[in-house]
Amino acid sequence: MTTHVKRAYRYRFYPTDAQAAELSRTFGCVRKVYNMALAARTEAWVTRQERVNYDQTSAMLTAWKKTEELSFLNDVSSVPLQQCLRHLQTAFTHFFGKRARYPRFKSRKKSRRSAEYTSSAFRFRAGVLTLAKMTEPLAVVWSRPLPEGMAPSTVTVSQDGAGRWFVSLLCEDPGVKPLPENGNAVGIDAGLDHLVTLSTGEKITNPRHERRDRAALAKGQRRLAKKEKGSANRARARLKVAKIHARIADRRRDSLHKLTTRLVRENQTIVIEDLAVRNMVKNRKLARAISDAAWSEFRRMLEYKAQWYGREVIAVDRWFPSSRLCSACGALQDTMPLNVRTWTCDCGMTHDRDVNAANNLLAAGLAVTVCGAGARPQRSTPGGQSATKQKPSRREP
Repeated sequence: MTTHVKRAYRYRFYPTDAQAAELSRTFGCVRKVYNMALAARTEAWVTRQERVNYDQTSAMLTAWKKTEELSFLNDVSSVPLQQCLRHLQTAFTHFFGKRARYPRFKSRKKSRRSAEYTSSAFRFRAGVLTLAKMTEPLAVVWSRPLPEGMAPSTVTVSQDGAGRWFVSLLCEDPGVKPLPENGNAVGIDAGLDHLVTLSTGEKITNPRHERRDRAALAKGQRRLAKKEKGSANRARARLKVAKIHARIADRRRDSLHKLTTRLVRENQTIVIEDLAVRNMVKNRKLARAISDAAWSEFRRMLEYKAQWYGREVIAVDRWFPSSRLCSACGALQDTMPLNVRTWTCDCGMTHDRDVNAANNLLAAGLAVTVCGAGARPQRSTPGGQSATKQKPSRREP
C-alpha cells in the first residue's frame, strides 16, 4: 500500500536584525487579526445567532486593511494573515464537532509566536529559503537533509520563549513506508520510578529531566521574582529561566523520540493504558513527576509513528485492573496500594507489580480483536467499558 506522509522538518535559523524585526511585526499582525476575527465571530453569534465563516472573515480583513487605524497590516505579507483565519476556521470546526474547547484569544506574552507561509509567499531554491517581504535568505542551520527531490508546501516560522528562532518545512516524505510485519506484541505499563515497563520484563529508567535542572531552575526563578516588573533586568532574568525550561523540554523530547521509534520498529502491536493524565496531575504530590514523565506526549508519538509505519496501538480501558489482576490465574486482589511493588497471589505466583500490569495489558489488548471489551485503537470512540472495572460505578446498587 502506497502512503503519502507529510512530515515537518524543523531547523534553527539566525535572522538578521532586519529579518527579526520583520518577523516580529508579522507575529503581532497575525495575533491582531486572529483576535479581531475571533471577536467578530463571537459577537455575531451572541447578538444575532449567526455563524461567520472563513470567507466572511477574509472579507473583513480586506476592509480592515483599508482603514487608517489598521493600515499597518499592509506592511507584512498577507499570506500569514490569511492562514491565521484558516486556523481559526479549523478551531471552530473542532469546537462544533465537540473535539475541542471554544477558541481563545491569543496573548502577546503567553501565546506561541508563529507565522505560516504557503508556497506563494516563499522561495526555496537549492537549500536557500527566502520569505516574502524579505530581500535576504534565512540563515538556516541544515542539521539534516530534506527528502531528495521534495519541495516544502508550507513554511512555518516561530520563536520560542527562550528567544530561539525555528523554521518548520512541511513536505512529503517518500521514505516513510510501512515496515515489514513481524508479529511481535508488547504491553506497556507507564510509571514514575520507571518511565515504562514492558511485558517482556524490560524496564526503561525514568530520566527525570526536570529534576536534573531543578536547582538551577529554582535559582533562576528566585532571581526573576526579585526583579522589578517591566525592567530590562527582569527581561534578562526571564530569558534565563526560559532557556532552562527549553533545555529540559529538548532533552525530554529527544528521549521520547528515541524510545517510541524503537518500540514501533520492534513491535507490530503495542498495548498501552488509556490514562487520564489531565485528572492525574490534580494530585499535588505527584503532579510534578507526572508532568515530567510526559505520558501524553509518549502516547501521541507512539500513535502517529504507528500510523506511519503500519503498526497498531491499542489503548486499554483506564478502569481495567491491570495491577490487581494475577496474570497467571486471573485472580483479582481487593486492594493494591502504590507502595506495594511485589505481591504473591493465592496461586503461589509472585509478581513484580509493573511487569504483571504490562502482561495483563497485553492480554487485554490482544482480546480486543476477539470481543472488543475494554480496549480501543488509537483514540477512536470507545466501544464500551472493560469487562472488569477497577472501581464500581456510583450508579450500581
